[in-house]
Amino acid sequence: MSTTTEAPNETQEPREMRRLTVEEIVARTSTHNSLRDTVSQTITMAWRSLKKMRRNPEQFFDVIIQPLLFTAMFTYIFGGAISGSVSSYMPLIIPGILAQTAPTACMAMGTQLREDMDKGVFYRFKSLPIARIAPLAGPALADVIRYVIAATLTILVGLVMGYRPGGGFVGTLGGWALTIVAAWSLAWIFTWLGTIARSAQAVQGISMMIMFPLSFMSNAFVKEDTMPDWLQAFVKVNPVSHVVTAVRDLMNEGRLTADVGWALFGCVVVVAIFAPLSVRSYKRHL
Repeated sequence: MSTTTEAPNETQEPREMRRLTVEEIVARTSTHNSLRDTVSQTITMAWRSLKKMRRNPEQFFDVIIQPLLFTAMFTYIFGGAISGSVSSYMPLIIPGILAQTAPTACMAMGTQLREDMDKGVFYRFKSLPIARIAPLAGPALADVIRYVIAATLTILVGLVMGYRPGGGFVGTLGGWALTIVAAWSLAWIFTWLGTIARSAQAVQGISMMIMFPLSFMSNAFVKEDTMPDWLQAFVKVNPVSHVVTAVRDLMNEGRLTADVGWALFGCVVVVAIFAPLSVRSYKRHL
């Protein structure tokens, strides 16, 4: 009895082993992600920023101390001189502080971004197959928590001091929400600055040069008709003034006025301009 063994099939070709071409590697690491992937990656980056905030609680000092300090200081110092009494000044100053404090808090966005870039963290992000906007939009999304804290504390301090919004709960909620939207949109300006400046100190200095005149040369603290004509011209075109007026209309009167629409339109324009600029600068400088 004989056994036979089948000879290997000489015509069968061995498994093809080859190296990937440059084009195939680029295709596998392409950053052309779907909208769903982009949203998921942005949320992941936001979670990273939240964990960073938890480990560095000093990032919350400005949004906790500044609303308490500014609200009490400006109200008690200027209330009698400008409106005759503190109670009469509150409908003017509380919405003004609210619209001024949260956007001021967004200046830290560019500084923190520049610090991460200097540490080389974003070089790792650039090597990953993720949407290029995710490392920028993630921290911006996480920073909303800081704006929420600043806006909420300002309103609470005003209520404790005796401020009673004429617009009721709905109007106050609308002013609160508009403040946060305005802060988030303005944060893209400082995000762009973070991608083009050479150091975190430069970002901070440039941010102060931009935000300081926008905040104080507005109608946040006094009515614009009490200012010189040349200053009134600047105040009327100042985007912060539109936000302040819109917040006052919502909180004090509970009305959706044209200033509310202009403020929201301005927020959309700022994001539409500076979000693409930030992504383009981010891709070019890394």
